[in-house]
Amino acid sequence: MRRLSGLKEEVDSWRSLDEKATSLGELLALSIEEKDNSLRDTFSEELADIQRTLAELEFKLVLSGPYDQRNAIMALHAGAGGVESQDWASMLMRMYMRWAERRGYKGELLDVSVGEEAGIKSAVVQISGEYAYGYLKAERGVHRLVRISPFDSAHARHTSFALMEVMPEVEEGVDVVIKPDDLRIDVFRAGGAGGQSVQKNSTAVRITHLPTGIKVSCQNERSQHQNKEIAMRILMGRLVERELEEKAKEMAKLKGDHISPEWGNQIRSYVLHPYKMVKDHRTNFETSDADGVLDGDVDEFMRAYLTSTVGPD
Repeated sequence: MRRLSGLKEEVDSWRSLDEKATSLGELLALSIEEKDNSLRDTFSEELADIQRTLAELEFKLVLSGPYDQRNAIMALHAGAGGVESQDWASMLMRMYMRWAERRGYKGELLDVSVGEEAGIKSAVVQISGEYAYGYLKAERGVHRLVRISPFDSAHARHTSFALMEVMPEVEEGVDVVIKPDDLRIDVFRAGGAGGQSVQKNSTAVRITHLPTGIKVSCQNERSQHQNKEIAMRILMGRLVERELEEKAKEMAKLKGDHISPEWGNQIRSYVLHPYKMVKDHRTNFETSDADGVLDGDVDEFMRAYLTSTVGPD
């Protein structure tokens, strides 16, 4: 039913645009026939609106993967470098939360491991909205930051790295089937800042998928049941993402090209000193508006990458 609803909405959008363009064409023809120039500005505005809508609909044709319309689960991991990289990971999390806000999506923090001094060691965030996964899958990989460190008294320039993983939100029993015997579930006390923040009960959950060795944990919620539910959600996403990666590797063997979204393969650099620039190394798309990008304006980077991955067929 969800698939049918999505297809119906897509068809309705194209039909609505067709009707709008036809009506505008008829009105324009009538104005030309009567030599009436009073609606020239209106025609220009309507045409620009049609062109914007057409571009958006055409781009959505790029987002035709089996899970592209789904919500997304993204996992951010700070690289080596201690507080500097942990601060960079938190900056990236804010960037994507702001991006989601700009698009009218909802961002929900599922799990987070806070750094001792600042930033985050890792975080798992769910972004809910139409085509959230389709857009965010363009962001998986290593992100590199170059700046004057606010944590360095010598004001030296530092380079930091953070890894971004993206998974689609899936349903157990529909998109993926997990046998109970394939899981090992461990519970433990959640870590905290000490004092009243220390959990006295074992509410944190770690789930291991034995056939693949994939491990996920969650300790963000106070309830063991909630943590288990979130951990299962993340595990299902990782299993589906693993399957998609295997298929991508098979295709890569045929094409002779593949870049793994793992450490050592940076996809984008964010330079804040000695100049400001953000550059995507896969498409060479770049901008000097680094502040705007870090405030969530990353759509053009996503579009540049996603359109570059479309084959000639």
